[in-house]
Amino acid sequence: MELSVYNIAGKDTGKKVTLSDEVFGIVPNEHVVYLDVKQYLANQRQGTHKAKERAEVSRSTRKIKKQKGTGGARAGSMKSPLMKGGGRIFGPRPRDYHFKLNKKVKSLARQSALAAKAQSGDIAVLDTVSFDAPKTKAYLAMLKALSLDTTKSLLITNEVDKNVVLSGRNVPRTKVSNASDVNTYDLVNASKLLITVDAIQKIESTFSK
Repeated sequence: MELSVYNIAGKDTGKKVTLSDEVFGIVPNEHVVYLDVKQYLANQRQGTHKAKERAEVSRSTRKIKKQKGTGGARAGSMKSPLMKGGGRIFGPRPRDYHFKLNKKVKSLARQSALAAKAQSGDIAVLDTVSFDAPKTKAYLAMLKALSLDTTKSLLITNEVDKNVVLSGRNVPRTKVSNASDVNTYDLVNASKLLITVDAIQKIESTFSK
């Protein structure tokens, strides 16, 4: 697959880059993508939720009414979940939501997400991205030049560039990542991927091992 290379001003540089079929040409495996995204979201959860059950509620334990003759159901404690202010039935308890995925599954998930974006035409290749200083205005200008100012995008660079990261940090609907750290959730969550030429080379060398 051959794509045109653009600069940050949105102009076609006249260069072309060929995406490797070994990486971007595979048939995407939707199930492993689902598993990897599920794990990512699960691992973000703190799991500190807690509700008091009847044994933990501080209320009177005096028998509310006599056992028989009232015409109603038996009631023995204000701690009952049926009473206002009583304990909660099967309330949430602190727990760990983390679960493990094999490295090969996670690798295939990332590769599948990249292949799906390439095959749907949602990858734009940039020659290079660099700013003299952290400047949100410069990042916004780049997105506008590429007609992505209203689109959810992910910029993937070869190495961590502090100026680029800081420039895009406060911009809504966009995220900056590097080729080594990009994850499946970010790839799926973005509508458009912006990848630098050297980042593509790094990604292809990683999956070609």
